[in-house]
Amino acid sequence: MTTLAVTGHMDLTEDSVPLVRTALDDLLERRAVADELVGVSCIAKGADSLFAEAVLAFGGRLVVVIPSRDYRRINVEAGHARLFDRLVEAADEVLALSYETAGRQAYDAANAVLLARADRLVAVWNGEPPSGRGGGTADAVLGAREAGIPVDVVWPDGASRG
Repeated sequence: MTTLAVTGHMDLTEDSVPLVRTALDDLLERRAVADELVGVSCIAKGADSLFAEAVLAFGGRLVVVIPSRDYRRINVEAGHARLFDRLVEAADEVLALSYETAGRQAYDAANAVLLARADRLVAVWNGEPPSGRGGGTADAVLGAREAGIPVDVVWPDGASRG
């Protein structure tokens, strides 16, 4: 069994979405050939949800990490709510962290859960350094590297943030 966790940018441009999805499909096809695939994601808008959808399309099992009790209400925009709910419903396991409010502590804790579960981290990441706010894509990549977890960076030519 191979467990891949994901971290990635939420603000992918509309033109970037198909590029990232194709790159994720290519990566998952290589990783899923010999093993059962498990994907771990916070299913945020953008990279996290694209990854979760790709895992399910490959017949993999999805583990969803919800950073806080108010996460859906506070962080899930109306345009993403339907997909978010569908992915929660499709998940084999949903880990809801005990934080009341979404914020740096909750996001850092969610990243820690992702990394604790992962054999590898898939990072849909443009390579920019951490913002200093914590809980972001670059923070997760740095945490994985410090823990000795291999990181597969996905940032296809033409991808950009909005």
